[in-house]
Amino acid sequence: MGYLQDNVGMVVESLDEVISFFTEIGLKLEGKAIIEGEWAGRVTGLGSQQVEIAMMVTPDGHSRLEISRFLTPPVVADHRMAPVNALGYLRVMFAVDNLDELLPRLYQQGAKLVGEVVQYEDSYRLCYIRGPEGLLIGLAEPLGPK
Repeated sequence: MGYLQDNVGMVVESLDEVISFFTEIGLKLEGKAIIEGEWAGRVTGLGSQQVEIAMMVTPDGHSRLEISRFLTPPVVADHRMAPVNALGYLRVMFAVDNLDELLPRLYQQGAKLVGEVVQYEDSYRLCYIRGPEGLLIGLAEPLGPK
Protein backbone atom coordinates (compact mmCIF):
# COMPACT_ATOMS: atom_id res chain seq x y z
CA MET A 1 0.00 0.00 0.00
CA GLY A 2 1.30 3.44 -0.91
CA TYR A 3 0.28 5.31 2.24
CA LEU A 4 2.84 8.11 2.03
CA GLN A 5 0.79 10.23 -0.35
CA ASP A 6 -1.34 13.36 -0.05
CA ASN A 7 -4.47 12.54 1.91
CA VAL A 8 -7.08 13.84 4.32
CA GLY A 9 -7.46 11.95 7.58
CA MET A 10 -10.32 11.33 9.97
CA VAL A 11 -10.73 9.34 13.17
CA VAL A 12 -13.78 7.11 13.56
CA GLU A 13 -15.16 4.40 15.83
CA SER A 14 -16.22 1.91 13.13
CA LEU A 15 -13.91 1.45 10.14
CA ASP A 16 -16.25 -0.98 8.39
CA GLU A 17 -19.29 1.32 8.54
CA VAL A 18 -17.33 4.33 7.29
CA ILE A 19 -15.60 2.31 4.54
CA SER A 20 -19.00 1.08 3.33
CA PHE A 21 -20.34 4.64 3.26
CA PHE A 22 -17.43 6.10 1.29
CA THR A 23 -17.54 3.11 -1.08
CA GLU A 24 -21.12 4.13 -1.88
CA ILE A 25 -19.87 7.64 -2.75
CA GLY A 26 -17.39 6.07 -5.18
CA LEU A 27 -14.11 5.73 -3.28
CA LYS A 28 -12.28 2.41 -3.36
CA LEU A 29 -10.54 0.72 -0.45
CA GLU A 30 -6.84 0.71 -1.24
CA GLY A 31 -5.86 -1.23 1.85
CA LYS A 32 -5.91 -1.60 5.63
CA ALA A 33 -3.06 -1.78 8.12
CA ILE A 34 -2.17 -1.47 11.78
CA ILE A 35 0.22 1.40 12.49
CA GLU A 36 2.16 1.05 15.70
CA GLY A 37 5.60 1.33 17.14
CA GLU A 38 7.80 3.93 18.74
CA TRP A 39 8.27 5.84 15.47
CA ALA A 40 4.51 6.39 15.05
CA GLY A 41 4.15 7.89 18.51
CA ARG A 42 7.06 10.23 17.84
CA VAL A 43 5.31 11.57 14.74
CA THR A 44 1.94 12.19 16.44
CA GLY A 45 3.24 13.14 19.88
CA LEU A 46 1.01 10.50 21.50
CA GLY A 47 3.76 8.17 22.65
CA SER A 48 2.83 4.52 22.47
CA GLN A 49 -0.02 4.07 20.01
CA GLN A 50 -1.74 1.43 17.95
CA VAL A 51 -4.01 2.62 15.13
CA GLU A 52 -5.95 0.63 12.56
CA ILE A 53 -6.13 2.58 9.32
CA ALA A 54 -7.93 2.19 6.02
CA MET A 55 -6.81 4.10 2.94
CA MET A 56 -9.47 4.95 0.38
CA VAL A 57 -8.82 6.47 -3.03
CA THR A 58 -11.07 8.61 -5.23
CA PRO A 59 -12.07 7.21 -8.63
CA ASP A 60 -9.56 9.42 -10.45
CA GLY A 61 -6.76 8.15 -8.21
CA HIS A 62 -5.62 11.67 -7.27
CA SER A 63 -6.97 11.97 -3.71
CA ARG A 64 -6.97 9.70 -0.71
CA LEU A 65 -8.89 9.51 2.53
CA GLU A 66 -7.12 7.96 5.51
CA ILE A 67 -9.63 6.63 8.03
CA SER A 68 -8.19 5.80 11.45
CA ARG A 69 -9.48 3.91 14.46
CA PHE A 70 -7.34 4.35 17.58
CA LEU A 71 -6.89 1.18 19.58
CA THR A 72 -4.45 2.88 21.99
CA PRO A 73 -4.42 5.50 23.36
CA PRO A 74 -8.16 6.04 23.67
CA VAL A 75 -9.87 8.90 21.84
CA VAL A 76 -9.94 12.06 23.98
CA ALA A 77 -12.32 14.42 22.13
CA ASP A 78 -15.23 14.28 19.71
CA HIS A 79 -15.84 17.06 17.18
CA ARG A 80 -17.93 15.12 14.67
CA MET A 81 -21.20 16.95 15.31
CA ALA A 82 -19.68 20.44 15.26
CA PRO A 83 -21.75 22.91 13.26
CA VAL A 84 -20.60 24.20 9.88
CA ASN A 85 -19.23 27.41 11.42
CA ALA A 86 -16.99 25.67 14.01
CA LEU A 87 -13.27 26.41 14.06
CA GLY A 88 -10.86 23.78 12.78
CA TYR A 89 -11.20 21.13 10.11
CA LEU A 90 -14.74 21.03 8.92
CA ARG A 91 -15.57 18.57 6.20
CA VAL A 92 -14.33 16.77 3.16
CA MET A 93 -16.08 17.34 -0.18
CA PHE A 94 -16.38 14.96 -3.13
CA ALA A 95 -17.38 15.54 -6.73
CA VAL A 96 -20.15 13.11 -7.67
CA ASP A 97 -21.92 12.31 -10.93
CA ASN A 98 -25.58 12.37 -9.90
CA LEU A 99 -26.84 13.69 -6.56
CA ASP A 100 -30.43 12.63 -7.22
CA GLU A 101 -29.33 9.01 -7.69
CA LEU A 102 -26.69 8.99 -4.91
CA LEU A 103 -28.56 10.65 -2.04
CA PRO A 104 -31.27 7.96 -1.63
CA ARG A 105 -28.54 5.29 -1.42
CA LEU A 106 -26.72 7.32 1.24
CA TYR A 107 -29.97 7.87 3.16
CA GLN A 108 -30.36 4.08 3.30
CA GLN A 109 -27.01 4.01 5.10
CA GLY A 110 -28.21 6.57 7.64
CA ALA A 111 -27.01 9.81 6.02
CA LYS A 112 -29.01 12.95 6.73
CA LEU A 113 -29.15 16.11 4.63
CA VAL A 114 -27.84 19.09 6.64
CA GLY A 115 -29.60 21.89 4.72
CA GLU A 116 -30.79 21.68 1.14
CA VAL A 117 -29.44 20.64 -2.22
CA VAL A 118 -28.71 23.97 -3.92
CA GLN A 119 -27.47 25.04 -7.32
CA TYR A 120 -24.53 27.44 -7.60
CA GLU A 121 -24.90 29.35 -10.85
CA ASP A 122 -24.54 26.97 -13.80
CA SER A 123 -21.56 25.24 -12.19
CA TYR A 124 -22.60 22.85 -9.40
CA ARG A 125 -25.39 21.30 -7.39
CA LEU A 126 -24.15 21.10 -3.81
CA CYS A 127 -25.17 19.78 -0.42
CA TYR A 128 -23.80 18.83 2.97
CA ILE A 129 -24.77 15.55 4.60
CA ARG A 130 -24.04 13.97 7.95
CA GLY A 131 -22.71 10.50 7.25
CA PRO A 132 -21.83 7.68 9.61
CA GLU A 133 -20.83 8.79 13.08
CA GLY A 134 -22.01 12.33 12.30
CA LEU A 135 -19.16 13.06 9.86
CA LEU A 136 -19.81 16.17 7.78
CA ILE A 137 -19.41 15.49 4.06
CA GLY A 138 -19.93 17.82 1.12
CA LEU A 139 -21.13 16.53 -2.24
CA ALA A 140 -20.82 18.52 -5.46
CA GLU A 141 -22.31 17.51 -8.81
CA PRO A 142 -20.63 19.44 -11.66
CA LEU A 143 -23.11 20.80 -14.21
CA GLY A 144 -22.64 21.43 -17.90
CA PRO A 145 -20.60 19.45 -20.43
CA LYS A 146 -18.80 16.41 -19.08
